[in-house]
Order: sequence, then C-alpha cells, then structure tokens
Amino acid sequence: MNTPQETKDLVRAKYAEIANQDKATNASSCCGAGGCSTEVYTIMTDDYTQVEGYHPDADLSLGCGLPTQFAGIKKGDTVLDLGSGAGNDCFIARHETGEDGRVIGVDFTPEMIAKAKANAAKLGHQNVEFRQGDIEALPLSACMVDVVVSNCVLNLVPDKRQALSEVLRVLKPGGHFSISDVVLVGELPPTIQGAAEMYAGCVSGALQESEYLGIIRDLGFLDITVQKRKPIVVPDDILGNYLNAEELAAFKASGTGIFSITVFARKSSADCCAPKAEGAALKDLTPTNPEGVHALPGCDLGAGCC
Repeated sequence: MNTPQETKDLVRAKYAEIANQDKATNASSCCGAGGCSTEVYTIMTDDYTQVEGYHPDADLSLGCGLPTQFAGIKKGDTVLDLGSGAGNDCFIARHETGEDGRVIGVDFTPEMIAKAKANAAKLGHQNVEFRQGDIEALPLSACMVDVVVSNCVLNLVPDKRQALSEVLRVLKPGGHFSISDVVLVGELPPTIQGAAEMYAGCVSGALQESEYLGIIRDLGFLDITVQKRKPIVVPDDILGNYLNAEELAAFKASGTGIFSITVFARKSSADCCAPKAEGAALKDLTPTNPEGVHALPGCDLGAGCC
C-alpha cells in the first residue's frame, strides 16, 4: 500500500508524462495514464468539441464528465478549477464568466501548469490564471470564489475529505460546486485496488458512491444533487492485465459498478468569513507572497476564518 506522499508522487509523475506527450498518445490511454497507453483506452471522457470556449490544444482527454455544463456559471463569477491540467475546463468556464469574471486553475504538476499558461497566452485571456498547488491545501484565501469545478481529479487525491474541506473554505457564502468524479458501487478486487496504473487511470482511487456523498453531507454542504450519473465499462482486455480468467468472471458477476457522477452542492449562505476590517477589499500580499495569492485582511493564508 502506497503512502499518501507516494501516491501523490505517482500521480504527479504520470501526469507530467501526459503533459509532455502528444495528444494522439493521450487519446489512446486510460485517463491519459501515459505508461500504459499501448494497453488501455480512453473509456471515461465526454465529448467537449461542441462546447463554447473549447480549445483543442487544452483537451488532453483526461476527464470523466462535463462539470461546466452543470455549474451554473454567471457573468462576472470567480471560478476555480481543481486539477486544471492543460486548461480545458478553465477556458470553457471563462467563456461563461466573460471578461468581467475571473478563472483560477490549480494543478500540482509543473508541466501541466506550463502547458496551461502557454495555452492561455495563445488565447490572449487576461482573466485566466494558473497556480501550482495541492488540492488538499489550496493556494487561495477563504471565501474568494463563486463556483468550483473539477473533472475526474478528486479520485486521485489521497485525502478526499480534506480536499472537499478546502472547497468549502474557498467558496463564498452561498457559492457552489459542480464536480465530476469516479465512484464505486461494490468492491474492486485487491489486484485492481493495488495497481498503480489503475490509480493514475482514475479507477482504484475511487470511493464508494455512498461514502463520497456522505463526506459532502458531513462537511455541511447543502442541496447535494447528482446532476449526471453514467456507468464506466472497463474493457476486458484492460481488466485482464490485473485479473486472471476466473477472477475476471467473478468480478463481472459481483455486481460491482464503476460510475462517473457529476455532483452539485452549495455552501450555506449563513457561513461567513468576514475580514477584521468589515467590508475591506481584497489585497495583494506581495512581496511576502510572490505567487500573488489574494487574501482577506485579517485572514491567514490557507486558514479558515469563520
């Protein structure tokens, strides 16, 4: 069993490889999981090509849904994309929020951040920014975003409760998220659970659907809604890399299901994170904050202020 840090290192290495390879190679791999690209296929991704704001160079075929389709993004919103990759969902969100809005992408793979910034520069978007950071400790201050989106990323995070706690922290009161993710109904065989390739391929790191929704509920989110739910059918030739014929037959007869779900939830409007100086504006913490992260006066960066 990998430690959380070992898991992060595994994911970072896999997605650095994806960022550095061509799109055709990504399209032939399971969730883009580089090293197994000759053996597995893209089995989760939805078609983005007809979505407004779509930029082909930013689409690495890594998602399992279309969270921006359900996110209810309005003009002028500040939107955060968790695990922003090459920027695909950020650019679609930017189309929705318009020039008066702001879109922030966070990814912990330097190669992905570089690719996303290059794509943003080509598009000339001045209100889209990308920050390197860990989803379990977001490089944003509390209560600064209206909408959070994410596409097939939280299943890669070792501590999903902490990641969702961070979503709660950075949302403004009344803000909401729309997150697409992979979940399970039933138990995966041990050989799949322990397979590094299947983790980076977004399967073995998934939680039970009931547990996933339970974490969201326990954290105090409201109006929890599964906006879309689709089964993910892993082809036998992929499963055959991890299971013998007898194990494969038992798995298929077990009733275990792998699903992509898109979940909506809202932060209570009663939740507050007021600065010490009532009504004070956001300010830049430079030069002590070279990354240009904004924080509310009186709030410690990375800390809840309620």
